[in-house]
Formats: sequence, C-alpha cells, structure tokens
Amino acid sequence: MSPRQFDGSRIRAVRRGKDLHQKELAEMVGVSAPTVARWESGQDFPKGEKLPAIAAALGQPLDVLFPHDGPPDLQLLRCDAGLSVAQAAAIIDASRVPVSNAESGRRRLSDAYVQPLAQAYGVTKEELLAAQDCSFGLRPRGSRDERASAPRTVGEKINYLLQHGYVGQEAPSDEEIARIVNEYAGVAAVTADGIAALRAGATTEASDVVRAGLAQALQVDAALFEDDAEVDPAAREFLEGLRFLGSIHRGQILGLAARGSSRGLSAEMMAHINELVGELKHKLPEAQDGE
Repeated sequence: MSPRQFDGSRIRAVRRGKDLHQKELAEMVGVSAPTVARWESGQDFPKGEKLPAIAAALGQPLDVLFPHDGPPDLQLLRCDAGLSVAQAAAIIDASRVPVSNAESGRRRLSDAYVQPLAQAYGVTKEELLAAQDCSFGLRPRGSRDERASAPRTVGEKINYLLQHGYVGQEAPSDEEIARIVNEYAGVAAVTADGIAALRAGATTEASDVVRAGLAQALQVDAALFEDDAEVDPAAREFLEGLRFLGSIHRGQILGLAARGSSRGLSAEMMAHINELVGELKHKLPEAQDGE
C-alpha cells in the first residue's frame, strides 16, 4: 500500500483532460490497459513505485496528484524514486529483509546501507535518516513538511475532509458531491469530473456558489472553503479534530476523554496528541502482531 493517497477518479479526470486513452497511459507507465481501467474504477491500486511514472505521464506534480500527510518516511522516499523493495535491496547488495525491516519500523538500516540508499533515492544522508525516524514513528514536532501539508486550495480541503471526516463510513463520491452542490445552487454549477479536477489540482478555481455547495455536501462551515492563504485557527482546530477522531476510531488512542472544557481540546493539544499517535503506532501490540 502506497503512503500517498490514490484516487482512481482523479486519474480518470486528468487523463481525459489530457485527451489520453487508457491504452496510451498504460503504455507510458508500462502496464496493460485493463490495469489502468481497474485503477480508475477503484478495483485495484498501483504499487507506490508506479506513482511517479503515472504523474509524469499525466504532466502533474507528484505531490498534487498523489498527496501525502506529514514528513516522508523510508517507504515514501523509495516509492518516489520509482524503486521496488527488490530494486532497493539490489542497490545495497542485500536481500529484501533490511529494506523491509527499516520501512516497517522493525530494525534500522546498517550504517553501510545509508549512503547508497540516500544516493539512489535522491536525498541527503540526513534526509534519509530523518525519514527512517518517521518509519519508526518519530515525527519532528512542527516540521516544515507538516506545516506545508496543511490544506490550502479548495481541492486540498476536499481531499482532507474526505480522508479524515468519514472514518467508519463511506465518503461521498465525486458524483454525489456534484449532485448536492448542484441541488444547493439550483443550477448545474459543477460536474463530477469538475470535482475530480479540483481534487487532482488540475484546476483551482471554484465559484462562490460551488464553494458554498461543497460546504453543504461535506457538512462543514462555508468559511472553510474561503480563498485564504492558510487555514484560519478555527478551521485548523476543526481539521485537527477530524484527525484526532480518526485516530480514536482506528484504535490508536484508547480510553481518552476530554472533560471540563466547553470548547474541548485546543488545536495545539490535538496536534500534539496526533504526533504522539504517530510515535506510538509501531509500539502497539496490534501493530506488532500484524507485522
């Protein structure tokens, strides 16, 4: 499973915008046309190391087409270099075990492997070691990458809400979002492909009525979709709350309750709790048993 977010409907929207057939995209990426069809329909997902080739074929920045949360870990560095575990292992003349162990937070890389992998991944030794820390659940507090990952555009905010706001239930499809937006607007203001294009970053423009309709469709305050440079404090607290609730649902936080405050936990406290969740995820019995 790739550490980046993959949405087949976004691939379909961008491909159509480029006037590419599935067969043409498949040839550019090195797979079959039926494979691309399964990706776009959500029946299958590409391996993480395929994502750079897909983004390049569609002429889209990797971070826009396939966003990810927080600073990179070892798996993300390898996948972004377009390398499989076997290919990375061959670079250090070893079996897959050292690479897999490091990526899953079981055993750190030997010193002799660090520089060759850093060079293969196109990063510095320091950046690779920082990514290794992330693979072991150690995230730098308030890192630049974490701040940069805050949703800013309309599409990024849609993606964030879909990812974190529907734990335990099915998130609305692009078709469903477009239908609710159009019902709210009273006119055909946007299509499903238009929603997919926003989410893919192929377009960043959205009218006021579409923004208001998106808030209605995703059940949030309309202010969240205002065209501000950064998410305002109130919206940031709301988004951190979504991440917090998602962590509880996934069993990463157990038996925690906030009482004695009508406003609940602050954004800073929620951000800190989410950071601790990342640090603890590899220490939980469930995570160890599943590895």
